[in-house]
Amino acid sequence: MRPLNPRSGFAPRRVGILGGSFNPAHDGHRQISLAALERLRLDEVWWMVSPQNPLKARTGMAPLDRRLAAARAVARHPRIRVTDIETALGTRYTSDTLKRLVRAFPRTRFVWLMGADNLSQIGRWDRWQQIFHAVVIAVFNRPTYCFGALAGLAARRFARRRLAASAAGQLACKTPPAWVFLFTRLNPISASAIRARRDAGT
Repeated sequence: MRPLNPRSGFAPRRVGILGGSFNPAHDGHRQISLAALERLRLDEVWWMVSPQNPLKARTGMAPLDRRLAAARAVARHPRIRVTDIETALGTRYTSDTLKRLVRAFPRTRFVWLMGADNLSQIGRWDRWQQIFHAVVIAVFNRPTYCFGALAGLAARRFARRRLAASAAGQLACKTPPAWVFLFTRLNPISASAIRARRDAGT
């Protein structure tokens, strides 16, 4: 990954951050990124490939360099950038990573991108409420998770800060906490299903 230098003028004004293990990256990640570029009016989306998700087992986790290479092959878009931000920053938790990014890029408006599956269980994340206060958030629907996510702890806690989907293009300019839930074309693919098929030899 090229160094992310906030003084170089490279960083765009609006950047979506899609974090995860990407074990492996798949078309669902790309679909969310393309939808974010369009509906949130972003300049770029950065895929933040995590060295090791604290909530996931190390067993079955491919090496970071292999996951980065596979993610680049899937991204296939000039405005989707695959990064190892957490490795570069030496951070482990999303709350710490986002704080560091906001300080390093004061002129960039970051949007945290996540699926409804993550919103439904974000209460398990370290200092999860700080994530909502660090950056604005866009949540994308996932099969079977939507209604549970919208009825969950985080959605209820920040219910008054939720924007209408029609205002998604303005999200990046809002002051956190602010978030939006976007319904897009559902993609049933998941990394766990890909791994299961691969392990089964199908």
